[in-house]
Amino acid sequence: MGHMSEDKTKERVASTTWWPKWEQELSEYTKNCSRCHKANRKHEKKYGLLQHIEDPKHSGETINMDWVTGGKENFNSCLVIADRFSKCVRFLPCHKETQLWIPPCYYGITSHPQVESLK
Repeated sequence: MGHMSEDKTKERVASTTWWPKWEQELSEYTKNCSRCHKANRKHEKKYGLLQHIEDPKHSGETINMDWVTGGKENFNSCLVIADRFSKCVRFLPCHKETQLWIPPCYYGITSHPQVESLK
């Protein structure tokens, strides 16, 4: 018997076995099963509302970075960097194997105000 929903587990048990108060015991078992609790996210807090990002007051105050992957040729991924104030966008092609360790300063973005503030 796998760790399925309570209804599926009852259905499976009912087709093969029977004992007194089996439905009650099975219900108790599925409610207290530690593996089921780990897999079931109902016990966690619900997600909150999305948080608003304040509008930046100058260039470089807030930048967004994301990867576009799935290319088939030489450069098979691209780092997209967007400045929320100026709407300036840079597309930096790279190899998927190197995208995890190459910081933006390797691409000549050291003059960007946000990178300057990290020095």
